[in-house]
Amino acid sequence: MKYMLLVYLNENALTEDERQACYRDSAQLAQDLSKSGSYMSASPLQPVATATSVRLRNGKKVITDGPFAETREQLGGYYLIEAKDLDDAISIATRVPVANVGTIEIRPVLEISGLPEKV
Repeated sequence: MKYMLLVYLNENALTEDERQACYRDSAQLAQDLSKSGSYMSASPLQPVATATSVRLRNGKKVITDGPFAETREQLGGYYLIEAKDLDDAISIATRVPVANVGTIEIRPVLEISGLPEKV
């Protein structure tokens, strides 16, 4: 089953050195998951200040700079994984480098027909 691991943390929670170490550790986790067949995709996101939110209201486009909602923790990245079950996904989520300072939200991916095949 596919799971999305959404990585939330306060953007100011890490020093620059800690952030660089997190990137290295995250790349290593992705390599480890790839070897075990669980890796599908992963990436950090640019800072929340670079976000743009788009909404359609009454047929009109509303564009706002910034994230959808103000929160203490921001969406900082994701892993898309293949796991045998939720327990397996939880085990993988505990290995995400910032799990000790942030939150890893696990969401099963809803597979629907009509989407393009993976390239």
